[in-house]
Order: sequence, then C-alpha cells, then structure tokens
Amino acid sequence: MTADREPTREERFTMLDPRILDPESEIVARDHLSGNDVAQVVELLEAMHRWRETERAMSEASQRYMKLGDTDMRALRFLVACRTQDTVATPSSIAQHLGISTASTTKLLDRLAKGGHVTRHPHPNDRRSLAIEITEETRISARESVGRTHARRFDVAASLSPAERDVVIRFFTQLVETAEMPGHPPA
Repeated sequence: MTADREPTREERFTMLDPRILDPESEIVARDHLSGNDVAQVVELLEAMHRWRETERAMSEASQRYMKLGDTDMRALRFLVACRTQDTVATPSSIAQHLGISTASTTKLLDRLAKGGHVTRHPHPNDRRSLAIEITEETRISARESVGRTHARRFDVAASLSPAERDVVIRFFTQLVETAEMPGHPPA
C-alpha cells in the first residue's frame, strides 16, 4: 500500500486480525481456538468496526442536517426525553446529564436558543431556575432524523430471540469492562 491512497476494506480489516498483527500470539492468546473460530472472531470484530464507522457517519450526517455539534445533539435528545416524561428540564439537569460545567451549559443554551432549537421559561415551581424546552420544529426534525434511525435499530434488536439478546448484552457489557481510559485502570 502506498501513502497516497486510502487502504482498501480488506487492508483495513487486516488490521483487526491477530494472525497478521500478532503472528506469535504474544498479546492475543488463540491457541485454544480453531482456525475457523479465529476467522469468525475476526469477522465479528470487522462487523463491529463497520458498525462503528456507520454509526459515526450517521451521527455526523444528523449533526450536519440539524446544523449542530455532538453535545448540542445530546442536549436535544435529553430535552426530548424530558418532554416525553413530563419532566421539567433545567440548566443544572442538562449540565449534569452532559457532564459539563454550568458555564458551558449557559453557552450551549445560548447557542441553541439563538438557533431556534430551545426556549427558556420561568420554572413552574422554582422561581430561581429556568425551564428549558425544545422547540416543536426541532423536536420534529430530531424525530425524523434520529428517531427513525433508532426505530430501525430497535427493530433489529427486537428481531433477536431473548436468548440471542442476552448473548449480545453480555458481549457488550464485557467489552465495556475491557476498556482502559488513559490514566485509569480497566473498569
């Protein structure tokens, strides 16, 4: 492969194959697996990679469509959920949900309000706070872009048997437990 072209799909996925990356099994133990088992595990890793790339592309497309960033989209999803659950969203609940500072939340809300995505009202029960609501136009746009995609994902998960869903849940839960954050031991 030369430096002036993108790697092919096969070349990219080769990077997930321990038979290529770790031929001596110094890091990835696989002596207990048959060749077919290793090939199937690599196929699973490749499918996960394709899903991550597809999900990233869909997220970026939704952000471009809505003309918003990732944190903005997460805030709007939170506001949709609050509305659906008849819960009053406040700047502090948004900050807590997003894990950002109150100053960042103020900037976020200013940006969303300027874009016509949210409105601010006096809180119905706490005169010291504000109630934040998603506008109807933005709610409909989010529903059409993100909501329909989520519905298709839900249908795929629902098509699995309960036993298959248990396997997938266990698989993803165990994957989360392998994650190492920089400067932190595995979960």
